[in-house]
Amino acid sequence: MATVDVIVDKLLTLWRIPAVRDYFPAIFALISIVGSGLKELGVVPQTYFSNSRNVVNMYFVKVSWGWTLMLLTPFILLSNFSFKRNVSYLFSRALSLVVATAAWYIFTEIFFHIEELSGSCVETGTNLKKEEFTSKAACRNAGFHWDGFDISGHSFILTYSALFIKEEMVSMTCVKTSSLSALPRMVVNLLYVALNLIVIIWVWMFACTSVYFHDFIHKLIGTGLGLLAWYVSRQASGLRERDELAAVGKASQPWRG
Repeated sequence: MATVDVIVDKLLTLWRIPAVRDYFPAIFALISIVGSGLKELGVVPQTYFSNSRNVVNMYFVKVSWGWTLMLLTPFILLSNFSFKRNVSYLFSRALSLVVATAAWYIFTEIFFHIEELSGSCVETGTNLKKEEFTSKAACRNAGFHWDGFDISGHSFILTYSALFIKEEMVSMTCVKTSSLSALPRMVVNLLYVALNLIVIIWVWMFACTSVYFHDFIHKLIGTGLGLLAWYVSRQASGLRERDELAAVGKASQPWRG
């Protein structure tokens, strides 16, 4: 597992760079604006990722919050327990997942209803309205296209998920100086590497969404709401990233359960 330790150290060094931490949220706004401009100009060639049925989109992005929870839940519990062995503290960190999941659900439901209420059924290729179909599901089942205000759910969830993971991964800094035993440490290391890999995938697929799919305004709103949801849930979680960074080397506590 020496290779994993080296990878973890390099990733920690990367995230300790102030510019990387501070400007990471702005990357999504920049990619969305530049990517949308390239899409409008039509200068980006079609690739495997321009097909929405590519493997990464079908099995990762469409269930992106599931991947986020599956990897982040054990990481939060193990990593935070290693340096802050306090039941109430662990509960507060786990609660951040609940808050984030609630935000994800509320925003995606709002997007769905906006598209449903603002849209109409049209015949693909002719833009002829099919008045007899008044819901998106019925329209699509009939083989037609639902034309509504489609806020980019991909732009929202990929922004939100990547930033939320980045925020919670900061506890890994404290794990390196903790007294965690070999097996839990190995598990935390592997989860940390996997979470970083997921963040890379989310950023890549966000870029693909920007250059291949949706209208500019739909992506801009989706990205902006992803940033807003991250900021609100970050405040509601009760522990900000800078507080954890300040706790490095000081946070080891005896068990007080």
